[in-house]
Amino acid sequence: MESAGFKEWAIVCQALGRGEQSVILRKGGIAEGREGFSFRHKEFFLFPTYFHEQVEKVRKIEIEFPAQATDKIEINLLAKIELSCVIKSWKIAQELEPFHILRPEVVRERFDYDHAPGLHIAFVRVFRIEPSWIFANAKSYGGCRSWVKLPKPPGMRFEPVLSDGEHERRRKALIELMRGEESAAAQA
Repeated sequence: MESAGFKEWAIVCQALGRGEQSVILRKGGIAEGREGFSFRHKEFFLFPTYFHEQVEKVRKIEIEFPAQATDKIEINLLAKIELSCVIKSWKIAQELEPFHILRPEVVRERFDYDHAPGLHIAFVRVFRIEPSWIFANAKSYGGCRSWVKLPKPPGMRFEPVLSDGEHERRRKALIELMRGEESAAAQA
């Protein structure tokens, strides 16, 4: 397995790890390059970040804000993308609310960012890592980029966050929602 890390707010990583979120919504960071953002890897470790993170940008505040260690990185989760696309419909973006913890105004901000309205979304299956993977922080992990190359991972076990049944229920619900996006695109 390639050891790619996907940088995401620590509080969102925590929500993914608790089964409270099943999609990742992304527009891109300042350092994404000419091609812009894309879900370049289908399997990746969730790399918790604290830069730009603000508790008031999420709907579910009962999530405990994780502590940040400046000299070490702790990886607890692996994500596998099952579905990904770019949505151009604000209506569909709003209907994704049951799948994430972000406040509507944050989703709108991301949707409208740059001069091309839309969002990259990925429906992910998340796995807890046992034991946690801890390694030294490095300058190469900084900056406004979504992807970072991680060291070779140690041996670890993976346990799905959601049961197979619950995960499949959410997957079917998202597919049904995306059919609305395809219908809207066909009618435009």
